[in-house]
Amino acid sequence: MKILIADDELRLRKVVALHLKKAGFAVLEAGNGRQALEMAKEQKPDVIVLDIMMPEMNGLEACEALKADPELKDVPVILLTAMAEAGDIEKGGAAGAEYYLTKPFSPKELIDKINSNFKN
Repeated sequence: MKILIADDELRLRKVVALHLKKAGFAVLEAGNGRQALEMAKEQKPDVIVLDIMMPEMNGLEACEALKADPELKDVPVILLTAMAEAGDIEKGGAAGAEYYLTKPFSPKELIDKINSNFKN
């Protein structure tokens, strides 16, 4: 299973990527929403994990763009963000995200979410 992670915080992105790789996933990395969108079009990941607060294109905008693309609309999106207010979670759902995880988070929680909901 191929997972695309988009987060502008390099250290956090690398930690998440390492945990996902150890769990047996192929991992793609992007530093912002625009990169994530381009990479998703080229690589067709099975799941996309997006931070919300990113430069160039934030995670909500990237999620909306992914869900508007006929080839990518069915790819599950998990928003992984520090934005934890109820209104933020509603915005994530409105953008089309399947799940919303707040930072700080457990990498095990993310892996469990992927394995239990998206693994074929």
